[in-house]
Amino acid sequence: MSSRYVALLRGINVGGKNVITMAALRACFEDHGFEDVMTLIQSGNVVFSSRGSARGELTLRLEAMLSEAFDYHASVMVRSSAQVRDIVARAPEGFGSTPTRYRYDVLFLKDSLTSATALEDVTTKAGVDRVWPGKTVLYFSRLIAKATQSQLSKLVSRPIYQSITIRNWNTTTKLLALMSAAKA
Repeated sequence: MSSRYVALLRGINVGGKNVITMAALRACFEDHGFEDVMTLIQSGNVVFSSRGSARGELTLRLEAMLSEAFDYHASVMVRSSAQVRDIVARAPEGFGSTPTRYRYDVLFLKDSLTSATALEDVTTKAGVDRVWPGKTVLYFSRLIAKATQSQLSKLVSRPIYQSITIRNWNTTTKLLALMSAAKA
């Protein structure tokens, strides 16, 4: 029996580096035996079905596959449909509810990184940013009126950033809908 997953790729199609078309990405997954492959936006979100692999093994397999196919050091975070459903369901109360006032992001963490450890390196500015721990993510909001003061952009200069990939709340909920629709 197949299980549904999403692969969240880090560092593709950003600033002209590691440019990979979504058609090529879909084809790569399909050529390697993955089924029901769909992509969402250019930042590297691939929803697919796979049989019988543990999520950790699947992550390593995808990183090797993508590194070879596209000649870059692939870094991937894999989540099952149940995990994405849990991430959306366990969001802090009101998270995502006022998108005209706040920007909402989900910081997906590599399996080797706990939210408690990540919180030590993710700084916030009072009155601008808020961060909440999740099971395999951090939830982060920024006041749009003061977005230039947000500490989120400083995260890219920290070593921990190599173990994180960020998706906005809208993308996260769309991925859940895509995973759920594909199962039906």
